[in-house]
Amino acid sequence: MKILIVDDEKDVEDLFRQKFRKEIKNDDLEIEFAFSGKEALEVLKRKDPPEVVYVFSDINMPGMTGLELLEKIKKQFPKIPVSMISAYGDTENYNKAINSGAREFFTKPIDFESLRNELRKLGALN
Repeated sequence: MKILIVDDEKDVEDLFRQKFRKEIKNDDLEIEFAFSGKEALEVLKRKDPPEVVYVFSDINMPGMTGLELLEKIKKQFPKIPVSMISAYGDTENYNKAINSGAREFFTKPIDFESLRNELRKLGALN
């Protein structure tokens, strides 16, 4: 199963690859990264239907915010679940994300066990 991580901070890629190295090594999970909302949409449009089964996006990014990306994904790819992450666990961002169709809302630092459980619920992990 392929998931897409969207975050403007490049070091997030190393963190996710480290935290999911066992799943990646066992071919249980494939992770693709996009460093902007625009790049994320390009990844999703590469194949029809998209290979990505889940999107995990930061909210606070320059250019297109995660909430704007969420709106676009929900319009163009309504079957792909999207969860949001923010360094700020504020009620306003949480409500905006959930009311816009986000499946889940995570705060930084990421609780990777909660994320694993979310992926299991979606069938993206055993």
